Amino acid sequence: SWQHGEMELFLWIFLAVLTVFVVMAFYYEHPSLEIPPGFSEPLKLKIFHYVMNFGFGLGQFVEKVGITSEVSVLRLAMDGIPPLNDKHLLMKNIRFEKVKVRIYQPKIPTSGLRRGILYFHGGVGRFGSIRAYERTCRFFARKTNSVVVSVGYRLAPEHPYPTQFEDCLTATIHFMRSAHDYGVDPSRIIICGDSSGGTLTAVVAQRLSSRRDLPKLRAQILIYPYVQCVDFNLPSYQQNKGVPVLLKERTIILGLKYLNKDLSIMKEVFKGSHVPEDLKKKYEKWVNHDFIPHEFKGRGYKPVTTQSPFLEHVYEVVKPMFDPIFSPLLAEDSLIAPLPEAFILTCEYDVLRDDGLLYKKRLEDHGVKVTWCHLEEGFHGTVFLALFGDLLGFRSGKKGLEKL
Repeated sequence: SWQHGEMELFLWIFLAVLTVFVVMAFYYEHPSLEIPPGFSEPLKLKIFHYVMNFGFGLGQFVEKVGITSEVSVLRLAMDGIPPLNDKHLLMKNIRFEKVKVRIYQPKIPTSGLRRGILYFHGGVGRFGSIRAYERTCRFFARKTNSVVVSVGYRLAPEHPYPTQFEDCLTATIHFMRSAHDYGVDPSRIIICGDSSGGTLTAVVAQRLSSRRDLPKLRAQILIYPYVQCVDFNLPSYQQNKGVPVLLKERTIILGLKYLNKDLSIMKEVFKGSHVPEDLKKKYEKWVNHDFIPHEFKGRGYKPVTTQSPFLEHVYEVVKPMFDPIFSPLLAEDSLIAPLPEAFILTCEYDVLRDDGLLYKKRLEDHGVKVTWCHLEEGFHGTVFLALFGDLLGFRSGKKGLEKL
């Protein structure tokens, strides 16, 4: 098998050789690509879309020819080139029990204990890493003068679901119990994550909401989180099915791969044939098109008037998706009511926009304070990209950073 350094060198050489192909590709129409009308940076988004598609295609190619796995290529691409050393922060790699973490501590002296932030990275449980989110965690540490803990939870498929949640929970409890060792006030600990990291944030907060042996979490920050598997035809899924980077089809594919499930059932899941009637009735009080504000129902949204028939064999495959560990919106009220206040960021051009809106409503219905930030030109991943400068970043992502 290839060593990590050799594989990384191969990847970057291969990318350089095929740059011309990638640049040319955006001139041709792509049936699944939809640039939103009025989007202020369409060319950049189109190029980014084709680069992303190229990365996924490259991963599939090298796996098919036996060089390495698709997920290995995606991990290397997402890791990228790490930033230079930061003179304002002390950084240390340690373990919280079995979980790898990197701690960022501001060098600026302080007279008291600092706030603590645990960050759970995105990547659908299969890619992403401490290295990939180096810029993100440095940003939080510098901007808020906080001690930041980047959690390097173990990834699937080597470590199957729900190892990722278990590692995040372990790291959070360890940090809460040892906060003073890092100059952190245990009553000022925040958990935070983007995309699937936002999912992990929601689930960890739920699991800790009723614990009496630990300090109460100060807050939770959810950046365009995935929170439900019941309805993949919400307005945002209809409107943004072809908007980069998280295409509707890609959302289901990545989720099924995370759970190590057969992709052949994807179309049935799109249609809603995976949800039994009793569960539809149970969850309609939380997952309902009527709960999406009217202003989000333009841009071609069509109410779903016909229901696809339930298919038992599809449900048996995707049954783990209904566990609140995977879909935290489906947690019982007893886990939602005691939750700490939340900051939820959504993006207009993101299939997961309505997941965030529904979770916001669920929290508010139980009296949980929610601060909501909506990026009118945002798309999935826009905040992460903003930390890579003007070349890769979008204006919407910079606005998101300002609000965090």
